[in-house]
Amino acid sequence: MDNITPSSPTKMENPYYSRTDTTHLDVTDAEWKRILPDSVFEVARHKATERAFTGKYWDAEGLGMYYCAVCGNALFRSDSKFGSSCGWPSFYQALRPNSVRYEEDNTFGMVRTEVLCGRCDSHLGHIFDDGPPPTGKRFCMNSIVLDFEADK
Repeated sequence: MDNITPSSPTKMENPYYSRTDTTHLDVTDAEWKRILPDSVFEVARHKATERAFTGKYWDAEGLGMYYCAVCGNALFRSDSKFGSSCGWPSFYQALRPNSVRYEEDNTFGMVRTEVLCGRCDSHLGHIFDDGPPPTGKRFCMNSIVLDFEADK
């Protein structure tokens, strides 16, 4: 997708957004469509991908936490982020085992592992086995479905 940028509505209008609630959500795509900005909806619910090197976090630095932009679920600490030069923000491990979940993805003639938010099942990106130690994993995420909050 071309330079995906958020548009209204805001998180204040999203009754499912919480940075503390980890309860799994069962929300219809029709409801998400009503609540989310179109650009976020396309990636999160239709599994679109933002173009490499265009997202706001692909080369971002700073200490803090990355959250799901759809539901507020805590996903990654910035100290697990690394510069993979792939054009998307990359992490070598999720915050906790249930922060994310995985599904096989056989689209576009490839065999990949999709990464979804463990709380709202939104598409975040894919995971690959070419990351750095200690895990050897590369969580290749879309910036548009991430929120960052810097440490105080």
